[in-house]
Amino acid sequence: MSSLWEYANPLKFMRTTDWLLPIVAVAAVVVTTTGLIWGFFFTPDDFRQGSTVKIVFLHVPAALMAINAWLMMLVASLVWLIRRHHVSALAARAAAPVGAVMTVIGLITGAVWGQPMWGTWWAWDPRLTSFLILFLFYLGYIAMWSAIDDPDTGADLTAVLCLVGSVFAVLSRYAANFWNQGLHQGASLSVAPGTRMDWAYKAPLYTCMVGFGLIFLALVLTGTRTEIRARRMKALAARERMA
Repeated sequence: MSSLWEYANPLKFMRTTDWLLPIVAVAAVVVTTTGLIWGFFFTPDDFRQGSTVKIVFLHVPAALMAINAWLMMLVASLVWLIRRHHVSALAARAAAPVGAVMTVIGLITGAVWGQPMWGTWWAWDPRLTSFLILFLFYLGYIAMWSAIDDPDTGADLTAVLCLVGSVFAVLSRYAANFWNQGLHQGASLSVAPGTRMDWAYKAPLYTCMVGFGLIFLALVLTGTRTEIRARRMKALAARERMA
């Protein structure tokens, strides 16, 4: 049985994703489109929130991927620090812009959803605040990669930044559990006892969550392939200058 570490080889990674990426991309489009159409057009209005509740089909998947993207970057950064596999560092770098966009979507949709419910577009709620700080960490991570010329040094420093930012990724997910005060509701999907989301909403929401996960995977694979090609071009240019 092949080892997972084989895919740390850029050539092996490129060959595998040559056929895998189109499948993931098509699946992402189909699943996400199905989930959004199902959620926005074929679910009933909520008896309390009306049609506003349908923002959940964008907000929850985007917020979930914003947090999980950073956690994926954390794992990839640890692999880089421990095993020094360049593909893992490049995958973390490719995931950062995608995670940042997901965070922006989560913040905007949260504001649109919250305004009619809370009477304000923003509140310094523990979860909202930690989510905003997470976005700032995304920007810092991307800026640090761009500011450092040496790729290995950039990978080392951004890995450390990723470790620190992971605190806020965890807080973004569990802040509502850590602090009772705050406007933000508890988790929309939870195994804890209490009010449950009806399957009329839950089924399309799960579909959207899978779709957003596939979008993230497709974009990260694309970004990692682009980073690998860019490294190859720099290496070839350096050889030509030395020749």
